[in-house]
This record gives sequence, C-alpha cells and structure tokens, in this order.
Amino acid sequence: MMRETQGKVQRKVLVVEDDHSIALGLRINLEGEGYTVFLADDGERGLELATSEEPDLVILDIMLPKMNGLEVLQAIRREGRTMPIILLSARTAEMDKVTGLELGAEDYVAKPFSLAELLARVRAALRRGAMAPPSTMHAFGDIVVDEGARSVRKAGRAVDVTATEFDLLICLLRAKGRVLTRETIFQEVWGPNHHGTPRTIDNFVQQLRAKLETDPQSPRHFQTVRGVGYRFSAS
Repeated sequence: MMRETQGKVQRKVLVVEDDHSIALGLRINLEGEGYTVFLADDGERGLELATSEEPDLVILDIMLPKMNGLEVLQAIRREGRTMPIILLSARTAEMDKVTGLELGAEDYVAKPFSLAELLARVRAALRRGAMAPPSTMHAFGDIVVDEGARSVRKAGRAVDVTATEFDLLICLLRAKGRVLTRETIFQEVWGPNHHGTPRTIDNFVQQLRAKLETDPQSPRHFQTVRGVGYRFSAS
C-alpha cells in the first residue's frame, strides 16, 4: 500500500471531493507533507481508486455525485478494505456522524475545517495504523489477536476490522480487566485532541461485539460498566 520513491516510503492518500478548490488545496498540502495523493470528484470514481490504488487513507466527502460518501464507505468496507477513512462534509447533524462511524469511518470533520487540524488527524490515523509491538499475541474464547500483524482470527477465520476498531480492541485487551472510562478510551485510541462523543465509543464497541461476540446482545468479553465505560473479560 506504500510507494517507495528515492529510497523513501510514501503513504498514499485518496481524496474524494467534488469541490475542486477544496480538493486542489488538500492535494497541495498533503503532497507538501510527503504523501502521494489521488483525487476523485465523484463517488463511483472514488470507489474505483480505493480498489485499484489501495490507498493507506481516504478522505471522503459525504455529498458526492453518482454515489454519496456513505455509499462509498459502505462499499469499501464490504470489500474487506480496512484503511482509515475520514469523512468530510458540511453536514453537522449528529445522525450523519453516527451513521458514518457505524459504517466504519474512523473520523468525521465538518466543513469549514481547519487545514492544520485535518492534516493532524491524517497523521494520527496513519500513525495508529503503523504502531504495533512485533510479537504480542492475545487469545480469548475462539479469538486470536496478533498485534504485530494487526490481525484478528475467530475460530481460525480472519475477521476484517478497521484500524480504529483494532486500536480500540487492543486498548481494552491491554487493560486486562480494568474498567476504562470513555474519556480514557478517547485518549488512548483517538489522542488528546479528539472531538468525539460518548456515542462514538458506544458505536465502535457495538461493532466489535457484532464481529467477535458469539451473542452480541449478551456480550461476554466486551462488557458495559454502567455510568463509567467498558471492560474486557477473557472468560
């Protein structure tokens, strides 16, 4: 997924944005930070590039011609691709954010946005995806998690998880049964400058339960501690 130029590895970023001035500004600044940038101005082309170019990260507008951003997001995740996706939209309604996160987005930035903040979020998302101890393994029930490979297997079969889902999973596993507040989880997974809400954490925990619990409605491993947050139980 990474390109090597003159001995230096470059990360690839796909920007799917139909406002040409915004897209051009993002391209100039992302290339200035050393990324290889691909542009698409409609949802169908964005999905094509997400498949053919295998970017390390996608910046995805919601209001797009041909396919809207949420449809593109859903299609990317349906294909099993787990690169971080940052939604970009003038919409600020809570439901749009919740829907995007439930479909597998890592972050949501509302227009008008601070370019410096967006670039910081891009760096943070890529950094989270690259950070992992080389050989730490976790096993519980029929689940095996390899931190170094950033892989999850259930009953011997690979489970597709997004970068943020994996980081949340590792955060809970490393706590070894301690109760983590939502604020602690935000700090560990999203960093100190997060702009999420408690619903953000709840949505990601629900996604982990859906993928890893035998009965997501009665979770054994990812437990809610009412009024506080969440804890992991290996039993």
